[in-house]
Amino acid sequence: MKAADCATMTDVRAEIDRIDRALVALLAERSGYIDRAAELKPALGLPARIDARVEEVFTKIRAAARLEGLDPALAEMLWRRIIDWSIAREETTIGDR
Repeated sequence: MKAADCATMTDVRAEIDRIDRALVALLAERSGYIDRAAELKPALGLPARIDARVEEVFTKIRAAARLEGLDPALAEMLWRRIIDWSIAREETTIGDR
């Protein structure tokens, strides 16, 4: 269903809830890759935070946001939080080794 197809607030809320569930599932999937990166990085001599990679992600996110009609500043703000959390998670895992 598209937003314009929603006839009631119940329809709108149901679609938002559906999207939220999908976003959570995607974030959980992404988290699994973060955990795998934390397992691989020590053997490669890589730190949790690689500034060039962080900037590459922001560049890609801003471009994707523009393509989808989302405010790139909003997308970057959200991804900064996600990346900060991801790096902290990696640092914890890498530090435990």
